[in-house]
Amino acid sequence: MHIFVIFALAGVVAQLVDGSLGMGYGMTATTVLLAAGTAPATASASVHIAKVGTGLASGAAHWTFGNVDWPVVTRIALPGAVGAVAGAILLASLPVATAAPWVAALLVLLGAYVLVRFSFRAVVARVIASTRPGSRLLAPLGLVAGFIDAIGGGGWGPVATSTLLASGRLEPRKVVGSVSTAEFVVALAASLGFLAALAANGISWMTVAGLLVGGVVAAPVAAWLVRAMPARLLGTAAGGMIVLTNAHTLLAAAGFTAPAMLAVYALLLAVWVAALLAAAQSLRADRAEVEALTDVDGEPGPGPAQARTR
Repeated sequence: MHIFVIFALAGVVAQLVDGSLGMGYGMTATTVLLAAGTAPATASASVHIAKVGTGLASGAAHWTFGNVDWPVVTRIALPGAVGAVAGAILLASLPVATAAPWVAALLVLLGAYVLVRFSFRAVVARVIASTRPGSRLLAPLGLVAGFIDAIGGGGWGPVATSTLLASGRLEPRKVVGSVSTAEFVVALAASLGFLAALAANGISWMTVAGLLVGGVVAAPVAAWLVRAMPARLLGTAAGGMIVLTNAHTLLAAAGFTAPAMLAVYALLLAVWVAALLAAAQSLRADRAEVEALTDVDGEPGPGPAQARTR
């Protein structure tokens, strides 16, 4: 029973991160499973099976709050499913000793991207193009994001959400809601791919149940948070946590000694603290910019909810 409770709490944290940022459930949950000694393919399979339920709950919650653009969902979900199946089959075919460092490296890169993305880089705060993104962007984006998501146990959000935010063709809350809703289809396809390749060998259904229940419980709260919580701080915190947790596997595979690992951890921690401070400063600058736009235009800027996604 304690295993269920532990992973239910992990599911709550992962869904709060994912539902409010449009990314992070897979990376967060997979990081927890890898830290517990789970094989990479089994960890990714468990997370994706749980994401079928959490994705459905998250999509329903975002739809209720008006955060979903259905044409975008349909155009990105199906290519994402194809990429996810390919990634699942490839990961399941790799030996554990080979897969673990590669998955850890991918998670470190994704975590670093999330950290930098939310602490230092500006995000488009309002729609700057008159047309929503079409299939020429969404189809290849979904294919690549789905493949990376299955290989790394997470990555759908960092790739898809960040690209769509940068395009400026869809308001941020609908980017988050649409990507989170499409993730249900991607997670279902990845789960079928893993089950076909692994035949459910090594999958702990108690772990899956814990992640699922925790994620479903947190989904409505996360859908509300996307409208109310400063995403910069949450994204920076989550990115730093993912980097620090997966760094051990990567450094051990590279042959680092214990003193060298401690030195690297100290450096990573210093970078994380600097990023959190930069995120707080950027958040203040974002809000000042919104106020300035309101004063000049005489109209509200992107609004509090959108300003906080910057």
